[in-house]
Amino acid sequence: MSISINGRAYEIACDDGQEGHVQRLAEHLDDKVQGIAGQAGAVGEQRLLVMAGLMVADELFEAFTRIHALSPDGGAGAQGDGAAQVLDDCASRIEAIAARLVEA
Repeated sequence: MSISINGRAYEIACDDGQEGHVQRLAEHLDDKVQGIAGQAGAVGEQRLLVMAGLMVADELFEAFTRIHALSPDGGAGAQGDGAAQVLDDCASRIEAIAARLVEA
């Protein structure tokens, strides 16, 4: 499948049925890249992608912190472990997509 980040097309492989999800992720990343590009001006594409990736990682860690804080036992029990696992899985998927973008 093809996604577009900062006006550049990237061919990305994904599991069957995940195309819509990957497209939404790409749109979210593209929004971040466009925001940075608007503020930072002429910055290299690689730097834009790294900065956008850091912003998305920050969002992920913020979500993890909030879930941890909402857990009745502060995230120490099974429910907190489950939330942590979901976030770890999401982080792994984001890292895999980022790696594919770097390789493209």
